Amino acid sequence: MTLIDNATTLQAELRRIRFVPPVSHVYDPLDYAWEPHRTYLERYGQGEREILMVGMNPGPWGMVQTGIPFGDVESVRTWLRIDGPVAEPASLHPKRPVFGYTCPRREGSGRRLWGWARDRYGDPERFFDRFFVGNYCPLCFFLEAGTNLTPDKLPLGERRAVTAACDRSLQRMTAILKPRWVLGIGRFAERRAAEALAGTAVRVGGLPHPSPASPLANRGWAEQMDRALERLGIAVP
Repeated sequence: MTLIDNATTLQAELRRIRFVPPVSHVYDPLDYAWEPHRTYLERYGQGEREILMVGMNPGPWGMVQTGIPFGDVESVRTWLRIDGPVAEPASLHPKRPVFGYTCPRREGSGRRLWGWARDRYGDPERFFDRFFVGNYCPLCFFLEAGTNLTPDKLPLGERRAVTAACDRSLQRMTAILKPRWVLGIGRFAERRAAEALAGTAVRVGGLPHPSPASPLANRGWAEQMDRALERLGIAVP
């Protein structure tokens, strides 16, 4: 199995889940932004990796627009060198447009994460020699008002179905990449990784989330990232 196989398997499993109010709209970038996502997996997801970093789920101005985890448009286009056609979700929320690679807004978390990788490693190939970056859940959920709903806030039945499918996907991903470490970016991703990979030889740790909504992240997030990796015994340039 490849990461592409894993992505299509996860997508098929998630399609079987029926989401009801308060969930109003569900965006699946693996569907309408599949071509750039596939390019990301083909270009940067081949072979084994020492460290797998895992985020929670797509942001409205990141992967929702580009199909790439933490997919700030400018970072994806200029540093990862990925571009491609992006359609619209099957059901588009009027307050949550999808512009694709013409999106005029930067995505703060992705700008910080990929900026950190660029500053520490220079070329993406050097970064991806050691790391791979994915999302635990590939779906983005919105309420009727257009508010983003994170997977941990889904109604219980839907949350259990989503986490079951995404746990299996993370298990498959680790079997493919064979990482020594799986690092959750933010507490939710760390908790899910710890539960999904319990009893395996994979070591699980946590990293600070780069979201501008976090006051802590706005006080030198890149340095916090370096220190978090250092505490885990992971050296960076």
